[in-house]
Amino acid sequence: MTPLLWSGAAGSWLFVAVFLLDGLTRPGYHPVRHPVSALALGPRGWVQTANFVLCGLLVAAGAVALLGAIGSTVLALGVGALGLGLVASGAFRMDPMRGYPPGTPDTTPEEYSVRHQTHDWAGMVVFLLLPGVPFIAVFGLDDPAWRVGSGIVAAVSAVAAGAIGHLWERDAPRTGLVQRAAIAVSLVWLGCLFAWATT
Repeated sequence: MTPLLWSGAAGSWLFVAVFLLDGLTRPGYHPVRHPVSALALGPRGWVQTANFVLCGLLVAAGAVALLGAIGSTVLALGVGALGLGLVASGAFRMDPMRGYPPGTPDTTPEEYSVRHQTHDWAGMVVFLLLPGVPFIAVFGLDDPAWRVGSGIVAAVSAVAAGAIGHLWERDAPRTGLVQRAAIAVSLVWLGCLFAWATT
């Protein structure tokens, strides 16, 4: 099961690394404002689509091994659901809007496509589980240090995830930055959890 645990760690860390690097090098894309999901649009959109699907599958596969390694069914199920949520986010892209891809009107559409709405539902699952999984870990792990650390990650991610909806509705200039904080904090923690479970 150790290879699956390392697959989960790789998927967690790789997802963050790819969206950070791609966002910094994508023409016309502003990572402080635009959401990670917008990277799935445009000529290079396949990069983020593959990032969602591949890393989501790696996390979900790692969750299978996590069950045997730490013995918490609820935590393993939460991690698996998070991975599948990432896969669904890649399978259903958001609609172009707010100036991206370049040439798109800098506004929010009055109506969304079914594909975008499905992406939003998948995103809701992901952003509930980003703080939810470390919160479960507070009660599902025996190690005191991991329980405290998981609680801190859950709190930070919950604050960031809770702010995203409000910021998105207002098209706040730092929406993308706050979203990245919620994702990065939780997924870096998750990768470390997978790695720790191998010991």
